Amino acid sequence: MSPHVLILGGTTEARELAAELASRPGTKVTTSLAGRVTRPGEVAGEVRVGGFGGAQGLADWLRAQGVCAVVDATHPFAEQITGNAARAADLTGLPLVVLRRPGWRPGPGDVWHPVPSLDAAADLLPRLGRRVFLTTGRLGLAAFAHLTELHFVVRSVEPPEPPVPPHAHALLARGPFTLADETALLRDHGIDVLVTKDSGGSATSPKLTAARALGLPVVLVRRPPLPRGVCAVPDVATALDRLRAILPG
Repeated sequence: MSPHVLILGGTTEARELAAELASRPGTKVTTSLAGRVTRPGEVAGEVRVGGFGGAQGLADWLRAQGVCAVVDATHPFAEQITGNAARAADLTGLPLVVLRRPGWRPGPGDVWHPVPSLDAAADLLPRLGRRVFLTTGRLGLAAFAHLTELHFVVRSVEPPEPPVPPHAHALLARGPFTLADETALLRDHGIDVLVTKDSGGSATSPKLTAARALGLPVVLVRRPPLPRGVCAVPDVATALDRLRAILPG
């Protein structure tokens, strides 16, 4: 039987990994997408959309589909999905590879305020500025909805999900973004504080460089911890090495 790999996807790395595996003769690859984005990028191999019904539902699907390895290449903040993947791997005895791009690191001149959650970010904001560039995604904006004295520019791929802050302007855009564009955005909107999640990668990092150049503080929401006993690999090449070692053939 041909080896079958399930990729829990939604990231650039997931698409790159799917393309590499799909080009390998005799390997079947299925990418599972949560369905939160209506126009996801093109993905090689088979694609399924929607949840599995928790860890047990995922384990049942893995057995039924003859999957021999699972790759969790979801967003670093997809904590529930990662937890379900780890539990399903335990239930089935299948190998799990967690692919996570490295987080960002501050450099000289950065004024970063690391916080553990969106709620903690909201608590800190009134002391840092009045005009906020919020790039934490379209979900979870309820954490900022009570900040009626602040003005927000909210950027996300899809329209923000309410409730949102009363003084919020939505910008719908998908990266990558250039340094020139990010600098112009911060200046044009009079932004004095940036809030973002520690997603890592280069596609959206120019906003951090622009904030540094303009001397703006950055509230950085830290990633949730991985499940106990789970370690991540930092890139597609390392994930492929792990898979080559565990896939038959």
